[in-house]
Amino acid sequence: MKLKKSIIMAVFMCTLLLVFGMNGDLSAYVAALKQGTFTSTLGSDIAADPGKRLLKETIEKEAIKRRIDPVDAKLDHVWKAIPGYNGLEVDVDQTYRLMKDAPEHAPIRYMYREITPAVSLEQLGRQPIYKGNPNKPMVALMINVAWGNEFLEPMLKTLEQHNVKATFFLDGTWLKKNTDMARLIQSYGHELSNHAYTHPNMSRLDRQTAYNEIAKTEALLKSTLNVNNVWFAPPSGDFNQMTVEVAAEQGLKTVLWTLDTVDWQHPPAASIVNKIRTRVEPGSLILLHPTDSSSEALPGMIAAIKHKGLLLGTVSETLSTKRVRLVEAGT
Repeated sequence: MKLKKSIIMAVFMCTLLLVFGMNGDLSAYVAALKQGTFTSTLGSDIAADPGKRLLKETIEKEAIKRRIDPVDAKLDHVWKAIPGYNGLEVDVDQTYRLMKDAPEHAPIRYMYREITPAVSLEQLGRQPIYKGNPNKPMVALMINVAWGNEFLEPMLKTLEQHNVKATFFLDGTWLKKNTDMARLIQSYGHELSNHAYTHPNMSRLDRQTAYNEIAKTEALLKSTLNVNNVWFAPPSGDFNQMTVEVAAEQGLKTVLWTLDTVDWQHPPAASIVNKIRTRVEPGSLILLHPTDSSSEALPGMIAAIKHKGLLLGTVSETLSTKRVRLVEAGT
């Protein structure tokens, strides 16, 4: 019996030598066998190769340094609901798999994954939103449309020239009369959302009328443009909690603005650009309309925003928890 066991062990050790080579690190496997921790058929490449073991340890240590914790959504006494922002961590396993066969002195290319916050926007209840998370370097142009057709095409061309996508909130009465123009806006790749039907002061309406104002425009967005919308912008920024409630009942979040161009008063374009330059910050939602002032100011606004190192996205992109870039520096 003892001779039989010895023969079996000798055969097994010879197999290891043939597979891993005489210079392989067999001590790790022998120790694992003795301790009863050897779980795979031939052991992992990490256990067998000191260089790969060091690589894995280096990645694990660096992962601790590079981790960025997620930011929870929260309620602010001024800005109401503020969305969260994903954190970032090194994906140790993916990074190891990428680098394990790389040349010995090759710099490590770290692979990342996002970490979702523990508290989401939905968990805050039915609240209005005025801005995005201040940790996210992105802002959005929200363009309310109930009139001003003559300035829409110039603004669309400016946005296209600068590779910017905005969110257009469409008044339902306007949309019904200007379906072709709405399709043109859509063709440029912009986000289309709800701005009620007759541009009323929402806070002065009874519940059913308020509900219908939103529902009629929502139905038009779906039937004429096949839009699956998630945002409602109250006309003139006039709303109350009932407004937020009836919008939520239709699957919409109520969104307002951080910065107002007040372009309906036709200020000089330079004054609008200066306001944006001095006051824009990460998460800002910037309100404008298709007016002469905003049409003229738009190139300068975009330049001022980009000069501050901020990206421009739609309302959905700006208010999402998704990080705007995944780079090795972890920013």
